[in-house]
Amino acid sequence: QVQLADSGGGLVQAGGSLRLSCAASGGTVSSLNMGWFRQAPGKEREFVAAIRRNGGTTSYAAPVQGRFTISRDMSRNTVYLQMNSLKPEDTAVYYCASGSRDYISSSRSNGYGSWGQGTQVTVSS
Repeated sequence: QVQLADSGGGLVQAGGSLRLSCAASGGTVSSLNMGWFRQAPGKEREFVAAIRRNGGTTSYAAPVQGRFTISRDMSRNTVYLQMNSLKPEDTAVYYCASGSRDYISSSRSNGYGSWGQGTQVTVSS
């Protein structure tokens, strides 16, 4: 059973940056599809970014394209989400996720079987 520990959230002003981390245990990030999702108050959980296990292909949701970068460090067995040029609308609880269902799109939450506990990101205007 893969366990994920996400961290790195906090309070930042608009235009600032944060880096979220997702440390995996019970599995290796190189052998898993890894994703980041977020959920704002009163809204459904939405896809943010993903990196596939085969080839390391990355994908991003349109609102974060060009501002966020997902990456993985095999030596630390950790996936990161670098968030730049943050906006108040990026405020949400961010969750990392892992899975191995290659036949499901990276942006679909049902493609992931393990989830982190979430880390709060708050962007002030």
